Amino acid sequence: MYVGTLSFDLLLGDVRSLKEKRSVVRPIVAELHRKYAVSVAEVGDQDLYRRAVIGLAAVSGDMAHLTDLLDRCERWVAARPEVDLLSARRRFHGEHDD
Repeated sequence: MYVGTLSFDLLLGDVRSLKEKRSVVRPIVAELHRKYAVSVAEVGDQDLYRRAVIGLAAVSGDMAHLTDLLDRCERWVAARPEVDLLSARRRFHGEHDD
């Protein structure tokens, strides 16, 4: 079993309040969950209205499938016109980790 995690540091476009931020971040989180069947949430910078950190996790029995899934999620977020992807960090945890 392999677990992959991916976190996105995002700069939001023309957002001037936390309410506007929610209207940008919530659809991204919902679509990642719906389209890719991953666990996903906003996990950082909740008090900053132009920044967001979104984290996701997925589990697979096949490392190649997991890598492909995280690649597709990253490409999808990077292609969103309403945000700029500043960085993406990924980690893999396998059955042989201590």
